[in-house]
Amino acid sequence: MTKPTTYGIIGCGMMGQEHLRNIALLPNTQVGAIFEPNAQMRAESARFAPDAVFVDSLDDLLAIETLDCLLIASPNFCHVDQLDMIAKTRALPILVEKPLYTEPQDLARINAFAASYPAPVWVAMEYRYMPPVAAFLEQAREATGGIKMLTIREHRFPFLEKVDDWNRFNARSGGTFVEKCCHFFDLMRLTLGSEPVRVMASGGQDANHLDERYDGQVPDILDNGYVIVDFENGARAMLELCMFAEGAEYQEEIAAVGPKGKIEALVPGPGRFWPEHLGAAPTPKLILSPRDPKGPVEQDIPVDPDILDAGDHNGSTFYQHKYFLELVRGDRSAPEVSLTDGKQAVLMGIAAQKSISEKRSVEMSEIS
Repeated sequence: MTKPTTYGIIGCGMMGQEHLRNIALLPNTQVGAIFEPNAQMRAESARFAPDAVFVDSLDDLLAIETLDCLLIASPNFCHVDQLDMIAKTRALPILVEKPLYTEPQDLARINAFAASYPAPVWVAMEYRYMPPVAAFLEQAREATGGIKMLTIREHRFPFLEKVDDWNRFNARSGGTFVEKCCHFFDLMRLTLGSEPVRVMASGGQDANHLDERYDGQVPDILDNGYVIVDFENGARAMLELCMFAEGAEYQEEIAAVGPKGKIEALVPGPGRFWPEHLGAAPTPKLILSPRDPKGPVEQDIPVDPDILDAGDHNGSTFYQHKYFLELVRGDRSAPEVSLTDGKQAVLMGIAAQKSISEKRSVEMSEIS
């Protein structure tokens, strides 16, 4: 057997542990080292990677010669500094969690990193790899005859508790429409095959975290909103986000419409949140609704139970790692989700946050 592909893990909170569970499902892989400053998260991570060495710094991790690739799953505001440190120390293939960065002033650093880093970097956009979304992406253009309108709705649970509550404040998360919604802006660009021109958004903090206090401060992250995006090719897209709607049957509903018809993907939320008294969790679906002949065609898109149980993202983290490993092992020539993809998704989120705060539409040329 060939040498196992060995990961170095940077950050092992809730999402990092989901990565560990999925890496364990892939053949001939191992986690060689983990850098996680929080003692509780280290203890949790050791359950999923019992053979990994825990180190006290990123420098210590990068000094381990057996590593073949790196995963960055640290809090959002850490990503840019860690990418810069890696670039100065040792160039390895990287899978970096979204969002790639959080502040407009970080853009120049990301551009400089992208221009000089010699190894491939894959931005973790798990939603692309949810099986019903992947089926939607494969069939959308043919089903619609050319997409003119794209709608993405996420009705979900509030932000979960994270280490040191970093996701409760815009200053550390980038804001809800960067932290949470860069996934959906990435899907918009991918589905439409075009770049955004302008963004108009309305949102607020109306239900969540208002009774919480951290060092005397009230969380300022938004919990709902609408975003409309105009694209260069004339298509338009809309995002509807509500983070106090966990009672919904499906968490994500994506619909594309064109002159030929409509296609929808329906994705349930994490199975661990589905109430037992309601029976089995909803099955992901793909629905095609042609204009002629009329009549929706509904298709179940089930996910392997072992893969589904390994995370909260409908199996997508497993498939993302499968394809990333192809890149690391030389079986794929380039990342499927590039630094440009990660950068553009964040810029759209920044534009949405700016539109909400300034109560106006924002041209992408203002911030890119």
